[in-house]
Amino acid sequence: MHPNQELLSMSFTEQANKIFNQAIRDYHLTDNVDTSIQNPYSRDSIERSLYLKCWIDTVQWHLEDIIRDPHIDPTEALGLKRRIDRSNQDRTDLVEEIDSYFRQRYSEVEPLPEARLNTESPAWAIDRLSILALKIWHMKEQTERKDADKDHVARCQAKLDVLLEQQKDLSTAIDQLLEDIEAGVKYMKVYRQMKMYNDPNTNPVLYKK
Repeated sequence: MHPNQELLSMSFTEQANKIFNQAIRDYHLTDNVDTSIQNPYSRDSIERSLYLKCWIDTVQWHLEDIIRDPHIDPTEALGLKRRIDRSNQDRTDLVEEIDSYFRQRYSEVEPLPEARLNTESPAWAIDRLSILALKIWHMKEQTERKDADKDHVARCQAKLDVLLEQQKDLSTAIDQLLEDIEAGVKYMKVYRQMKMYNDPNTNPVLYKK
């Protein structure tokens, strides 16, 4: 069965969580930040964007681990910091792309007169859901460590239980938000992220040189 077909009967967050877990699992086949992505979903599909989103998050998660090595070479650390900066920009761009998908999807919905604005757009909530999938994966790893003592495992298991509950609650909230937007009860408004430090025209360190 084509991966896109398998997802048709699921809620949006069921699809997203399945794709996030797939991306994380695929990354850990090599567990190498330089592994090339092999996105299995069709071009221009939301599934492809979700897979890419979590892949970027997963690589960045491990870059953040590497850069915290107290013995890392300063030159290598600077290169990693620049790579993380680029990754953050790619992540932001992709979130905005996912929001464009939702804006198009609900473009013909007429909001009700009493419709309210949500505190964040759907894609930024999905961004948190992707990060949460990573937290769950790595916290579960901690509960399975054979070199850790029982107290560590117990603490991590307690944290894992909270993360799983949080994932369930956030998934429910996102699906409810999408239902409300579709029903006209809420409306979405997208503000583009204005990363001033990445712009040579707005970062004084860059434009004063």
